[in-house]
Amino acid sequence: MEPLNQLPVLEAPAQGVPALTQTKTELADITSQLANGDGPLAVDTERAHGFRYAPKAYLIQLRRSGAGTFLIDPTAFEDGAPRADLSDTAARLADAEWVIHAANQALPCLAELGFLPERLFDTELAARLLNWPKVNLNAVTEITLGISLKKEYSAADWSTRPLPKAWLNYAALDVELLVELRERLSGELEAAGKLEWATEEFSYLVRHAGDAPTAVNDPWRRTSGLHELHTARGIAVVRELWLARDEIARSIDLAPGRVVRDQAIVALALRFDGSEAVVSKELLHAVRGFRGKVAFAHTAEWLAALDRAVALPPKQLPRRQAPSEGIPNPRAWEKKSPSSHSRWLRVRPAVIARAKEIEVPVENLISPGALRELLWESPAETDGPALAESLAVLGARPWQIAQVGPAILNAW
Repeated sequence: MEPLNQLPVLEAPAQGVPALTQTKTELADITSQLANGDGPLAVDTERAHGFRYAPKAYLIQLRRSGAGTFLIDPTAFEDGAPRADLSDTAARLADAEWVIHAANQALPCLAELGFLPERLFDTELAARLLNWPKVNLNAVTEITLGISLKKEYSAADWSTRPLPKAWLNYAALDVELLVELRERLSGELEAAGKLEWATEEFSYLVRHAGDAPTAVNDPWRRTSGLHELHTARGIAVVRELWLARDEIARSIDLAPGRVVRDQAIVALALRFDGSEAVVSKELLHAVRGFRGKVAFAHTAEWLAALDRAVALPPKQLPRRQAPSEGIPNPRAWEKKSPSSHSRWLRVRPAVIARAKEIEVPVENLISPGALRELLWESPAETDGPALAESLAVLGARPWQIAQVGPAILNAW
């Protein structure tokens, strides 16, 4: 017997599953239909995270009242380039407010296509500002509309061609109710006195949608299991294998973990950790992960990487601990800067208290990075205008400055 409170499940789009748009004629046709539609434009994307190296969009879902739902295959319009150019389509739809769930995830791959909005409403961010405990699309749809979405293929390999009809059905559902969600959430935000806050957040996302991603120093240090190694030589092996894997993965557009897993890299590095192991095919293939079909095909690259690591003179070996760059973790402030540590102990609780008071997640009130930068080696005293200017330089929006600034100043 089904639970009495079970919500109805939306299993298919009301107008059926649209065909996949893959030709320039079809793209021009649906662009005209969407441009002649009414109201906001619902937008979503599907990527192939965990399958492909490049985090690009493999499907774009669009829906607008008066036009309907459309599914675009952006890879069909690349014409030999790494990415398609959909800027003309975006320009035709610039009059509409775009509704996206989790825009911070979708905008980077849309930016690669030149497919960006001029106005935006982010339904996930709206739910965060309302302090809802769950903000995934299905949860927000259930809370606002009392309907569950049929969610089955979120982790699918969307680079697959042809795309199965069941996957297209799933993708179309992601934009089926977005505009209705936007209307409900806008009303909730207005009732809570947070609509202006949300508007500032959405405008900030639009302004920074085309920003280059922040570079990560020594990304190889994120290798899972790196802590198991105890010598600089072992660390060097991990680094060289990681860099080789990244180049291989990039060249064949495969997720690095599908070339060889972190566990195999660490297992091989352990054989050089504190010993003078001899580089050989036998040693390499003794680790199971390097015997897989893809990894085995690149045996020469792995052996070259091991040779480089073994040949490094001691002075060129990487440090076991990552070199200190930028602002240290607040846990280290007590020794590095007692005044900053003292200020952190005063201000951080005040910020948390203010976030609870206005019912906003603390990370949405002020970003953790901005707060650390503000408090690290700051002047002993500050005033309201100086604090507001510092927060603005760190990227805080006017509503954030108005809401958290007094709490920070009082605790300074």
